[in-house]
Amino acid sequence: MRRAPHNKHDDALIHVELTWIEKKIEHWIRFGKPAREQILDRSRRTVSFAPGTIFAFVRWASNDYGTILSRIDIVRALDKGQPIQTLPFVRPGGEILLKVEGWPNVVRVLQIIDSIEALKIDPTEVDPDHWHHVHHRIAANVEPRPYTLTHHRAILLRRRAGS
Repeated sequence: MRRAPHNKHDDALIHVELTWIEKKIEHWIRFGKPAREQILDRSRRTVSFAPGTIFAFVRWASNDYGTILSRIDIVRALDKGQPIQTLPFVRPGGEILLKVEGWPNVVRVLQIIDSIEALKIDPTEVDPDHWHHVHHRIAANVEPRPYTLTHHRAILLRRRAGS
């Protein structure tokens, strides 16, 4: 993606600051389709998402003693004026569909995303309720139900029907 000039339409976007300092701070987007990207410097950039877009934001940090933060959030960007939930490095915020902390749980979510992609399904198109389901099941230390092609086809039909 190329660096885009700032314009008045950027005000409708949700901005996520990404940082990559090898083995210290690593913030990245696991999936999602940014509408814009701005390079800030060698280790930082901002990606921006249009309202309605769903993306996965992974944060990991360490110090001299080991990992101090492991987290993945799956977020839906919302229109201006809608109530939002705030989270670090996401301006102004969005609807948090899934919030998981701790590296073993983050890895589990990454594996779930991989299994969805193995079905040739774009994770941005997954039913948002499924991300809520995964969040709650992992929080309860229970295996989430898999997302299936049958479930996905039903969701696509429901979207086409407008309900």
